[in-house]
Amino acid sequence: MLNKIKSLFAPAATKTSAGALAKKFGLELRGNPNTVIRGIAPIADAKSGQLAFYSTERNSAAFKILPIDVLKNTKASVILVQPEHIDDAPAGATLLITDTPRGNIVKILGEIYREKPRFGISRDATVERGVYFRAKRTVYVGQYATIERGAVIEPDVKIYPGAFIGRNVTIGRGTIVQTGAHIENATIGAECIINANAVIGKNGFGYTRQDGHNVFIPHVGRVVLGDRVSVGSNTCIDRGAMTDTMIGDGTKIDNLCQIAHGVVVGRECFLASGVGLAGGVVIGDRALLGGHVGVANGVHIGNDAEVGAQSGVFRTVPDGQRHMGYPAAPGTEFLRQCAWIKKNAHN
Repeated sequence: MLNKIKSLFAPAATKTSAGALAKKFGLELRGNPNTVIRGIAPIADAKSGQLAFYSTERNSAAFKILPIDVLKNTKASVILVQPEHIDDAPAGATLLITDTPRGNIVKILGEIYREKPRFGISRDATVERGVYFRAKRTVYVGQYATIERGAVIEPDVKIYPGAFIGRNVTIGRGTIVQTGAHIENATIGAECIINANAVIGKNGFGYTRQDGHNVFIPHVGRVVLGDRVSVGSNTCIDRGAMTDTMIGDGTKIDNLCQIAHGVVVGRECFLASGVGLAGGVVIGDRALLGGHVGVANGVHIGNDAEVGAQSGVFRTVPDGQRHMGYPAAPGTEFLRQCAWIKKNAHN
């Protein structure tokens, strides 16, 4: 009974076959192409009817390479493996062979657990006159969502219940706006994901002191998101004061981040949970910022740079360098400081 109850809340998998996946993703198949796949599981826990993967790829230090015995003893019906591990797979298992199991498992997860298509505009949604749908029949707008006049909604957009799309906002093709997200003064690219309760395009924290009083600076800029940008839940991206706040193609922003007015973030960056970027910060392409990194006004972080978790950045981080600590310094320098403090702490 407990397993039945659990199954009601588990993600629904689309039944497929090993042969269908091999054909769709260009994988070499060894075994029965008609082997049915009803779900995906970690290789140590997989059961009959499930697909699992085993990989020794070194894509990141965060990935653990499991003992080869895990592969030898798995109960999975279909296994995604590298060519060098074919002989280690259990007899009778159907194999999907690729040099990059980690990359392909991502594609297969999206295929097997894809959400059923949603279309139509709820009667309980508020869609003002003057909203422009380029292909209305392909769009989904959930209950109590609001879209104000002048907004442009491209094909295949999904706007979930309770979301707010302000005047003159553009939402690009295939973008998903989750429940409670609030977007105004913004242009959102194609295939973006705006997660629940994210706030994009509100005024930034811009004030000037005049005659002893804090006076708000009117904001006239926008937020411009490129294609394939992901914005985490409860993350805020402020509109620019006079220039636009810009996020490059493919950048992924975690939950609970704050991106201030006029920030420019490059392409394919990662910003982990709790990152705070002050006004005017410029981040290059493919930069990685760990959790709770804070970056001061106007600081530049270069292409391919990395900043360790909980660092405070007050000066430029050159291209390709890794900085950490408070104030942030080159990684080797910071570690030497830590070693010196530890050595001399009791002197």
